Amino acid sequence: AHYTSEANILKLIRPLFLDELYERFEKVKKNKKQLAEFHKELSTLHFLDPACGSGNFLIIAYRELRILELEILKILHTESVLDISSIIWCDVDQFHGIEVEEFPAQIAQVAMWLIDHQMNMMISEYFGQYFVRLPLKKSADIIHANSLQIPWEDVISSDKLTYILGNPPFIGKQLQNKEQKEDMSKIFGKVQGAGVLDYVTAWYLKASKYIQGTNIKVAFVSTNSISQGEQVGILWKELFSNYGIKIHFAHQTFNWSNEAKSNAAVHVVIVGFASFDTTNKRIFEYEDIKSDAHEKIVKNINPYLVEGDDIVVTKRNKPLLNNPSMLLGNMPNDGGFLMLTNEEKIELIQNEPLSDKYIKQLLGSVEFINNKLRWCLWLENLNPIDLKSMPLVKQRIENVKNTRLESSREATKKLAEYPTLFGEIRQPKTNYIIIPQVSSENREYIPIGYVNKDIIVNNRCSFIESEELFIFGIMTSKMHMIWTSYTCGRMKSDFNYSIGIVYNNYPFPKNVTEKHKSVVEEKAQNVLDIRASFNDCSLADLYDPLSMPPNLKKAHQELDKAVDNCYGTKSFKNDKERIEFLFGLYEEYLG
Repeated sequence: AHYTSEANILKLIRPLFLDELYERFEKVKKNKKQLAEFHKELSTLHFLDPACGSGNFLIIAYRELRILELEILKILHTESVLDISSIIWCDVDQFHGIEVEEFPAQIAQVAMWLIDHQMNMMISEYFGQYFVRLPLKKSADIIHANSLQIPWEDVISSDKLTYILGNPPFIGKQLQNKEQKEDMSKIFGKVQGAGVLDYVTAWYLKASKYIQGTNIKVAFVSTNSISQGEQVGILWKELFSNYGIKIHFAHQTFNWSNEAKSNAAVHVVIVGFASFDTTNKRIFEYEDIKSDAHEKIVKNINPYLVEGDDIVVTKRNKPLLNNPSMLLGNMPNDGGFLMLTNEEKIELIQNEPLSDKYIKQLLGSVEFINNKLRWCLWLENLNPIDLKSMPLVKQRIENVKNTRLESSREATKKLAEYPTLFGEIRQPKTNYIIIPQVSSENREYIPIGYVNKDIIVNNRCSFIESEELFIFGIMTSKMHMIWTSYTCGRMKSDFNYSIGIVYNNYPFPKNVTEKHKSVVEEKAQNVLDIRASFNDCSLADLYDPLSMPPNLKKAHQELDKAVDNCYGTKSFKNDKERIEFLFGLYEEYLG
């Protein structure tokens, strides 16, 4: 079990219920009648953690409830109490959990008795009267079961429950086992695109179904992938459209660690929601993933966990405005037999000099960003007579054919008929703008560049068949970067750029004056010129946060300002203002 830290648990339970309870306590503490009613109400609250592990969320929630109860008792009972058992109304049977593993479930139940005993000792000390609940008549209701396979109504009725909370297992689609995939299928049914969702999203949907027509509030810890990329459009569109879910509070991405020996640290968010609206919406913002949060009161929280309307960015087949198309690079699907390292290229040409005219430089994300040389056999115009004098090339082609024939996919088997060609060919006919599909989250800007049409781009990059400096300037600006950081998916924590989600939905500026356009082009060219002056450096070197040359950083800042001006006279204090503006503009463009 991962022992979630107390500090992280409090990040969830405070905005979910604790802050509100203390606010109410402050309002009624001078009126003993109202305070007594409030005390009674505390004893009727019920909590469910539907993936409770060894019970940490339930333990801390119960402890905090008992601490509040003690504050109430201090005011209500200023004189000695004959029997303190009669004034303690909060008990462990208000807490419920579901856990798929038997041993953690048993730990959770025992741990709840232990924290109950500790709180009883605290009250005993204050009132000077020893109190212990023996024999144990009540217990936390911890069920050993698969939370996604049983009705939660069997654990506790929705008309009795007050709060759902916890930290369900994250597990991306690639890591889900057969049983977990069956769980996802059971919960999501025919929801289109659900196959890409993380396992944790099943708890979001099941909770949303369970709380319909109730005042139950929910809060879960999740990987930040549920508020980025294509998962947003699938999950939140379903929750908004079919279940009327409203987000009440959210912690934006921060670093989540636990207290287990093998301390796991991941980038997470906390989302609090219900099936009804509230005017008291709160966003907890972080300057970086390791910093402390600062709270912001907002009118509405969108699924990207920033202020804005409940919009989701879904895949589009073409750009939102009339901008040049972006395409994915060529997909080899060759088993690696058309690929050449620099050493293999030299050796092949030495043995078969004729092969030189069929070898071209190949660029993927790694090669482009790190300035690494890689080559490929590009045999679109292969002369059959030439092939007879190149047995090594011929053998590679034979290997491509065999590899494709051995595939389980029928489409790949059909490609065996054309073993000299890449599986999918989309090579631009002109020089082009290249965008790496995967890029480090640590860079302030994703390195984007221009490439000669004779260099082959593979499917680890996307490209725009254009040499327009204005397009390059917009694409390499802070505005586009912040849009990318919120809407793209992630590979681990790195940016995983999507054409259908990021580029095709990006709200380019409309009706840009020639003056503003020419300034963007000038500043964009300056960025390229400064890059070129460091001809011995890779883009990885130039865009490393620690080693980025000051003149390059300044050039980018000037370009950022020029791009901002294209969107009007508004100035942006920070990235949060930028993304809120862009989401508003996106919604406006959709009409």
